[in-house]
Parts: sequence; C-alpha cells; structure tokens
Amino acid sequence: MDSIVTALLKRHQPEYFPLVPFDAARERLASLDLSKGNTQLSEATYSDTIAFSAYIDKQRMDAGAKYLIGGYGELREMYKRSQLFSFEKALSPGTVKVPVVAEPRRFHLGMDIWGEAGTPIAAPLGGMTHSFALNDRLGDYGATIILQHQIETIVFYTLYGHLSAADLLPLRTGSVISRGQQFAHFGKSSENGQWPPHLHFQIITDINNKEGDYPGVCKFSEKDKYLANCPDPDLLLNLNRYLPYGIMA
Repeated sequence: MDSIVTALLKRHQPEYFPLVPFDAARERLASLDLSKGNTQLSEATYSDTIAFSAYIDKQRMDAGAKYLIGGYGELREMYKRSQLFSFEKALSPGTVKVPVVAEPRRFHLGMDIWGEAGTPIAAPLGGMTHSFALNDRLGDYGATIILQHQIETIVFYTLYGHLSAADLLPLRTGSVISRGQQFAHFGKSSENGQWPPHLHFQIITDINNKEGDYPGVCKFSEKDKYLANCPDPDLLLNLNRYLPYGIMA
C-alpha cells in the first residue's frame, strides 16, 4: 500500500495547498537535527520544557529561519523525557501498569515544523475530520486532529499533533475540511504535551481503527513496519526543496 500511496502523492504534488504560511522569496527554512548524534542537545535541555524551548528558539534565530523542519526517520534520545515512550505491562487485568525492561520508542515517524505558537495550519488537500482528541500526558501530542482523504479511490490519513486546544472545540467527526482551509494552530507548551511550539505532521495509510491518536514514534526494531504505513510527509508538504542551508545542530 505504501508504494501505491507514495506514487499517488507524487503524481498530485502540484495540487497541494501550503500547510503553513511561508513565502519562499522572502523567508527561510532550516533543518533541525534532534537525533541522538546531536551532542549539543543534552538530556538536561530536552527534559526541561523552558530550556528546550530556548534551545529551539536560538537555533531558529541563528538560522534566520521562519521554521525549522525535519525529523522523519530520525532516531532520537529526547523521548527519555517521558515514560510515555517506555513500554509498560499490566500484571493482570485491571491492575495498574508498571514499567518493565523493554525496548523504548525512539524512532520518529513524522515531520516536525518548529515555529511560533499560534501559527495557522491549512489543509493541504480536501478531506473530512476522521477523529480528534486531547492527548494531554507529558510528551504526548496534546490536541490532535486526524483528517481522512481520498485520491483516485485510495483512502489515507494525515495527523496533526501539538495543536491549540481551542482548535478541537468546533470539530465534528465527518465534517468536511476544504483544501486550503485553516483548521488548526501550533499550540503553546502548556497545551501541546509540554513541547516547544511545533507541529507534528504524519501521513498514515492504514489507521488501524485508532481515533484521535496514532504512534508518531516507534521502536527501532519496528521501524520498517511503521515506515511502510507512514510515507515521507514531504510528499505532501514539499518543503525540503527550500533547504539549501544544511542542518542546524
């Protein structure tokens, strides 16, 4: 299915509306490396939301960029900041889950766009509201919206995480979202899972009956399975073409 969706998304690239406001003639994008190879990003920094936000702001300012982007297929240590990304196991039905020694989730499956809180988000193509939720645990998505799309009879989904909580209020499952319609905004740290303001954008071919949530980070040992279900987000966003400036670290 991934190869079919990938070919489909490539074929229709000229039709997509920009996800976020960006004037390539006057503004810049820069890549951001948050992989485990970035030795400048310490555990003390990414474990503290204020310090992490200051780090991101400095990278963006130093690059003279409106947004920092990247993260698809990136192996990141920073998910140690939350137990959400460590596997848990229930001792028996109905009991409290307790941490067990297991492979944690560290492999990122979407594209992150780091920018100002309140940045508007527009639908790159038409669809309908599949589901939405407030996933408000530390390190989670915060306000999350999933849209359902169909091109040439092929159905797929796009996920938008770390949004403003107010964006969920007017939503109804099954409501139509038009191409170019502004339907969400980058959330503040206080409402987006305690992250620096950004958007997590992900394409999903099979939603597996999930609603308002889908893993944006998986175990490294399961990366092939998840990558097969989550094609490169830039197939829709087409933002990497604006990156002549290298990777910020």
